[in-house]
Order: sequence, then C-alpha cells, then structure tokens
Amino acid sequence: MIDINLIRQEPELVKENIRKKFQDEKLVLVDEVKAFDEEYRSIRKKADDLRSERNRASKNIGLLMREGKKEEAEATKAKVSSIGSEIEAIEKKETELESEINKRMMVIPNIIDPSVPIGKDDSENVEIEQFGTKRTFDFEIPYHTEIMEKLNGIDLDSARKTSGNGFYYLTGDIARLHSAILSYARDFMIDRGFTYVIPPYMIHGDVVKGVMSFKEMENMMYKIEGEDLYLIGTSEHSMIGRFIDTIIKEDELPYRLTSYSPCFRKEVGAHGIEERGVYRVHQFEKQEMIVVCRPEESMKYYDTLWKNSVDFFLSLDIPVRTLECCSGDLADLKIKSCDVEAWSPRQQKYAEVCSCSNLGDAQARRLKIRIEDKDGKKYFAHTLNNTVVAPPRMLIPFIENNLNPDLSVNIPKALRPYVGGKEIIK
Repeated sequence: MIDINLIRQEPELVKENIRKKFQDEKLVLVDEVKAFDEEYRSIRKKADDLRSERNRASKNIGLLMREGKKEEAEATKAKVSSIGSEIEAIEKKETELESEINKRMMVIPNIIDPSVPIGKDDSENVEIEQFGTKRTFDFEIPYHTEIMEKLNGIDLDSARKTSGNGFYYLTGDIARLHSAILSYARDFMIDRGFTYVIPPYMIHGDVVKGVMSFKEMENMMYKIEGEDLYLIGTSEHSMIGRFIDTIIKEDELPYRLTSYSPCFRKEVGAHGIEERGVYRVHQFEKQEMIVVCRPEESMKYYDTLWKNSVDFFLSLDIPVRTLECCSGDLADLKIKSCDVEAWSPRQQKYAEVCSCSNLGDAQARRLKIRIEDKDGKKYFAHTLNNTVVAPPRMLIPFIENNLNPDLSVNIPKALRPYVGGKEIIK
C-alpha cells in the first residue's frame, strides 16, 4: 500500500506507475481515492468544528442554569443534542469514506524501483547473470519422478488416493535427502548471521491482508473453515506478521531471520506437462530468509539475499541464473524482484527455485510496522524476503545435475554430513 500523500500531491506519478505495470484498469482508482479523500478531510474538519461548538455550548448550560436562565439553558441543551446527532451522521459518513479509500488503496500497486525493466509479463523478464558450469551428459535423463521411483523414493499413486493430485509420499533415501537439504539450508543461513526461527503455520486474516495482495490471497491461501485462520503459503507471511502493530527501535535493526515451515498452496491456474510430479504441488517445505530494515538499507539487503541463494545452489553443484522480474510480472506490493532459476539438464532450460523480493514499506504500512529513531521520530520499516530452498521442487535440479548413467545420484560434499556421510544414493 502506497502513502496516500502521493495521491494527494503526485497523482500523475502514481498513474504512470500503474501504466508501467500494464494495469490501466486501475487508473480510475487514483481519481476516486483523491475525490473520496478530499470529501473525507472536508467533513472531518466540519466534525471537528462541530465538536468545538458542542463543547462551548455544553459549558454554557451550567452557567445559564446558575443565572436562572432556564429557558435559554433548555434551548442550549436542544442545540447540543442537535449538534450531537449531526456529528454522529458525519462520523458514519467518515467511516464509509475510510472504507472506500482503503478498499482502493489496497489494490493500487506499490511504486516500483527505477531499475526495474518495463515489460508486460514474465516473458519479458531479463536475465542478469549465469553462475556455475553446466555439466554435459552422454545419456538420456529420465523425468524426475521416474528416477525417484527407481530409487524407491516416491509414491504418487497412494498420495492421489489419500489426498488427490498435487500430493506425494517421499520415502527412503529421497525422503532423507529432502530433510537433509532443509537442515543444510538452516545451518547455511545461520553461518551467514541469520537467526533461526520456527513460526506459526497458521495466521489470522488481518495478517494475510497485510502481507499479500488480494489476488495472491485468492489464488494461494487455504482457509480453516469456521475460524479466522489461514494455512501459510510461505513462512514470510507469519514472519512479517510477527511485527504487526509494533514500534522497533532503530538501533535494533536490521532483523535478519531465517525460518523453516511447511507451506500450503492452492496453486490456482497451474497447468502444463511440467506440473506433473513434484514441480508444482499443494504442500512443500521451505527454508526462507527475511529482513526487516531501515529504508536506506533495503537495496543492500536485497542484493545480499539473492546472492545467498546463488551461493547455496552452487555449493550443491547446481548451476543457476538470476532473472530480473519486469514491471508487469511484479506482484502489487513489490518494488523490485528477481528469480533464481536452477538449470535443468533434462529440459535444457532454467526453472525457478527462489524468488527474492523487496517490498519497500508496503507490508509495513498495512501492518503498522514502524521504526523509532533516537529523536523519537517514527517511520515505516522496509521488508524483504527470499527463498533459501523449497523441496521437493528443488529435488528436481538436484537429482538431474548430480545424476549418473545407472540413475544413482551423487551427494555433494557439503551435504554429506547431513546424510550420514553417504556419497551416493543408489
């Protein structure tokens, strides 16, 4: 959510940002917010004036009674009552206007960073850099579920019976590999100075609305029937929600946190052949990284976060690239974002494994997360997030890049302590 002062003072800047995101249908919202806001401020001033008038009149009632001016006192009482009714009507109108303003402000996109490339959708995202050496294979690489089945590591048929499509059983060494990668990711981030956190896996609706756009919420979140609780789609949701309605002392920042959680997603709109298997599923586990910081530091930490992901995947012998998200591919709360994509030797292309985002003060405004400096001045924090790793999707490039002709899988040196010293899965 942007600062309403931008609409009051620079509405054309807000409109130009909407055009850059190819959301022209939202242009009218700027004018509507501006008009509602002007009306709101006008009637609020009127209400303040009426309250002052009522207070003065109320004080006169006692004076008139003491002077024996009973009729004048009764008339003044009637006037006070009339003013009270008028104020009540205005306050009701204020509430209605506030609701209309807030409803529109929640869907007006955040102001993107000037460095973001302009493009309509993800087809116009821009490659920044490739990292690691792509291994050459002289044998055909099977589909990832076929490899896992050869290793007695996955059971999709049973999962369909118990839960439906988009679920899985991982077993044996593949299940151990899954857990090992998460444990390694936890320690990798701790070694980089991040504090480890296990957050709640369910959050209230006001937190959901504070951390994501309505469109994301509808397409992702599972709601607990009969309760004000949602299953998290990523631990970012509850990690940022942790700071709701708080004032953070400036010298406590930055908060650099890494969190583990299971994640649950509807995955509305998922389609295509690569959605089979474990690439796009309804439940997975994830190690996340979160930063809460001062505004002037957020771009520095943005670079730190995506570089952490690159280093993590290279330590597991998986080549990756960074892909800058264009304006039309940015979610409304984000000011800048890039994907880290892992190389798939089977497909001969990269596929997303991490998403690094700077949300500016959008989440902080919605959740009232403020910083207080040494002089007592308060301002909104900036929030950032990035995936460290999210298996089982991450198992796909891991297996493909470490595969042998007999369909055994090599274990990179960094991961061996987490699988009992094993060097290979057969």
